[in-house]
This record gives sequence, structure tokens and C-alpha cells, in this order.
Amino acid sequence: MKVLIVEDELELLDTIVAYLSNENYICEKATTFFEAEDKLLSFKYDIVVLDITLPDGSGIDLLKIIKSNSPETGVLILSAKNSLDDKLSGLNLGADDYITKPFHLAELNSRINSLIRRQKFDGNEIITFNEFVINTTSKTVKIHDKSINLTKKEYNLLLFFIANKNKVLTKEGIAEHLWGDAIEMADSYDFVYTHMGNLRRKIKKNNGIDYLKTMYGLGYKFTDLE
Repeated sequence: MKVLIVEDELELLDTIVAYLSNENYICEKATTFFEAEDKLLSFKYDIVVLDITLPDGSGIDLLKIIKSNSPETGVLILSAKNSLDDKLSGLNLGADDYITKPFHLAELNSRINSLIRRQKFDGNEIITFNEFVINTTSKTVKIHDKSINLTKKEYNLLLFFIANKNKVLTKEGIAEHLWGDAIEMADSYDFVYTHMGNLRRKIKKNNGIDYLKTMYGLGYKFTDLE
């Protein structure tokens, strides 16, 4: 899952990015209003962790941009201890949750996980698709009740497909989701084919059905529909 962290306290920002990256999130960061605005208008994110108080603008105005351009994006507000009005304004404008500074990183991670489950999987921790069972907390996958060993990228790829089942996903969109915004500098997307091939091979090896369909000229679709 892809997360944008908007925070002007550099030490806190780097700490959050390091922690969430270790939890398998693809993290992008912005330290100013205009840097965040540029990223929000250029790329898509599953979650935005948003500091309301920025040196060159208001996080509330960024929230308006998010909800106008990408209403499906989850927003978690970072707020100062005494900023009740800002919290209420954010929630009224469509923010999904808030957390008050200072906070424990484990709690932030838990809040983000909860947002993703509500967004993508109706709040469920356990995701089931036919013979596949994914535990989004332990980040484990079973096929026919047998655990399979996936790399971080393979796990995120499978979860991305199941979260968007029956939708066509372009290879560019897959690459951006799994590797972050810097992927636009890549010369090719051949590495997407490599990870797709590895995931398909492991699924078949564990007697799973390959639901990944190639939509020629368009991209890929994860579906059990004909």
C-alpha cells in the first residue's frame, strides 16, 4: 500500500517513513504545502498521513484537494495536543481519523491498517478470495489452508490485485503502487513482469488457480469471471 506522509518536522518525518517502510508500505514524503500539493495532483495514494500545521499553508486546504481529486484516499490527520477545532474541521471535511502528537509509531501503524481494511476490505482483517486467505495483520497468505512463502513485493502485488479484483490495472499503475513515485524515472517496467511471473509460479506450485488475466494492450485483471 502506498502512503504519503506530510510533515514538516524532519526528524519525525524520517522516523515515520523508516517505521512504515519496515511494515511493507511504500512511503513518499512531503515537508511543505506546495510539495504535498504537487504530489497529490500528480500521483495516487491509498493513505495520506497529514500534518495540519505546515510552514507555507494549511493541511485543511490539502485535505480539500484530496477529497476533491481522490475521495477514495484515506486521510489520517496528525494534530497538536490542543487543536480540537482543527480536528473537527478535518473530520467534517472527510478525514477518516486523527492521532494526537506525541504518539507511538505502533499506534499510527494500527490506525493506518484499520483505515486500509475499512477502505478496501469492509473492515476485515482476514481477506478471503476463493482458495486464497490473506491475514492483513500478520501479512501471511494461505492457499487451500497451506501457507505459502511470498516476498514483500509478491505479497503486496497479490493484495493489490485482490483489493482491485475485476478491475484492469496497468503495468505503470502497478509499478507506481509497489515502488513509489520515483518509478516514473524508470527506463522500462520489465521488473513488473518478473514479479508477476514469480507470483504466478508460486500460486500454481501451491495448487492455486492463476486468476491473473492479461488484458492485451491494457494491463492485467485479477478475476474469476469469464
